[in-house]
Amino acid sequence: MPPLSLTTACAGKTALVTGASSGLGMEFARQLAAAGCQLILVARRQDRLESLRQELQTRHQIRVDVIPTDLADPDSPPRLYAEIQRRAITVDVLINNAGFGLYGEFLSVPWPREREMLAVDLLAVVHLTKLFAAQMAARKSGQILLISSIGAYQPSPTYAVYSAAKTFILFFGEALHYELRATGVNCTVVSPGITATDFLAVAGQAQSRFQRLTMMTSAQVVRIALRAMVRRRPSCVPGLINGVLTWATRLVPRQLAAAITYRLMTVR
Repeated sequence: MPPLSLTTACAGKTALVTGASSGLGMEFARQLAAAGCQLILVARRQDRLESLRQELQTRHQIRVDVIPTDLADPDSPPRLYAEIQRRAITVDVLINNAGFGLYGEFLSVPWPREREMLAVDLLAVVHLTKLFAAQMAARKSGQILLISSIGAYQPSPTYAVYSAAKTFILFFGEALHYELRATGVNCTVVSPGITATDFLAVAGQAQSRFQRLTMMTSAQVVRIALRAMVRRRPSCVPGLINGVLTWATRLVPRQLAAAITYRLMTVR
């Protein structure tokens, strides 16, 4: 039997997309809407969410709910969950996309900003997954997509905390994929390389030579990620170069991998 298309798998269902006001999150919303998916858009910036809602409703005639939420607040996942229950919406697809990185050597990165990153990239992801995966398992149906990074595959100086957090997400998601195998619920982890979003501007990094040579578009990354999710793969790495690099990392001693990664991140 041929694999399901995104439209076949998602049309008429409802997807919750976090971090939907820009970058990959906005592109996830657009591609899911084009496949006939109803949407719940979550991010801090309400004006951007409202603009995206108007665009998607006009173009695709779908229902789009907007729920402004700051996922750095530890109480935000249960509040978001409660609000979705209050609106009587069933979440069939969870796109746990919200997150950001911070560039710089560990001792130079301010702790308050680092703590905020960990709250969004780790705690909110796990909490939202726990809340919605329980509902999905009870219904014996659902799709969960988590966003990691190729930085998850090796120690990454200048992104030490961010990449370590993404290693957590990669292993967490792959383990959850296995645990849920008999429930009808699937969890897929996508690990992009550098993508043409505002990631570097937020992280505080000028593009390195490696990043300029390997950059992918949001549309490419999202298309590959959603295809992997629909095919119920445990994880995927978008892009041939990224895939080769993450595969080759297992052949290299970790300290050498750290030294190579440092060069790739710092050579302009």
